[in-house]
Amino acid sequence: MRIGLIYDIFEAYPWAPGDPPDADAEYEPAATVLALEGAIRALGAEPVRIGTARDLLAAITRLDVDVALSIAEGAHSRNREAFAPILLEMAGIPYLGSDALTLSVCLDKAWTKDIVAAGGVPTPAYRVYASADAVDAGDLPGPFPLFVKPRYEGSSKGITRRSKVATVDALRDAVEFITRAYLQDALVEPFIEGGGEFTVAVVGHAPAEALPVLQRAVERTTRIGLHALDRRGYAHADLAYDLEGTLDAGLEARMQHLAVQAFHHLGCLDFARVDFRVDHAGRPWFLEINPLPTFDPEGTFAILAELMGKSYENFLAGVLEMGMARVGKARASEPHDLS
Repeated sequence: MRIGLIYDIFEAYPWAPGDPPDADAEYEPAATVLALEGAIRALGAEPVRIGTARDLLAAITRLDVDVALSIAEGAHSRNREAFAPILLEMAGIPYLGSDALTLSVCLDKAWTKDIVAAGGVPTPAYRVYASADAVDAGDLPGPFPLFVKPRYEGSSKGITRRSKVATVDALRDAVEFITRAYLQDALVEPFIEGGGEFTVAVVGHAPAEALPVLQRAVERTTRIGLHALDRRGYAHADLAYDLEGTLDAGLEARMQHLAVQAFHHLGCLDFARVDFRVDHAGRPWFLEINPLPTFDPEGTFAILAELMGKSYENFLAGVLEMGMARVGKARASEPHDLS
């Protein structure tokens, strides 16, 4: 069994004039590729490095793999995460993870919120602005504070301390920054605070399974998730942080249920990560879903493996094995249980 790997590492980002400093934030360290190769070998399969979606395009007619795994984010298009899956579908090569349509829809934060809301998942109201001039002080998505972010980005791209705004003037400034720096609409929604920020990994397909909920630290002054501020491109030295709110069994079960609900409504497959914030009343609110979550050995999935007492290689092998079963390919002789 040969499993092709399509991926973007930081060094592969195709920088263009005017790109913001965090333009490559969705890309991966080389350690992620090594971790996935280890997981594939643990399944008794052979990993085959293909590279970026453009490398896949160049090699597609002579590619010798049985199945593929793409974690490639692409660049400079709101359909960028779908580049590799489309090529694989055209070539008739089965692949793990969500399909091209789901990847493109989930990158659009507005469409994603519409779909999950229609499926009964609570998400904050929002407005989309193409420019600062489009901001109507009489038609905001809710009371201040509001939160401003790019419509078509992941990995907290475009989020800084000034993303949380308390006045119309600050809102217009933040919208201007997003539309000018990222060349796309700004999405604005109420800033949910009081009960903390959490992320839920979901794996499998029929049925999908929500893994233990992880709580995220928040920056002490703004209450923005610390992970969004302390990263490549917009690093802040000596950020003070807190763990806001309390994660009890009832809240965890509620978020796990909502995460699986969103996963299925959006047509996700095999793996994803769902982000929530909780308000003062203890109610969770869906923020976004990432069907191309990082498999960085320092990221969410690696933390879960450690909490569950498993080596990261075997944990990832279990995630991939469920995807292999879905696409009808051979399983390893000894199943890799995630429990």
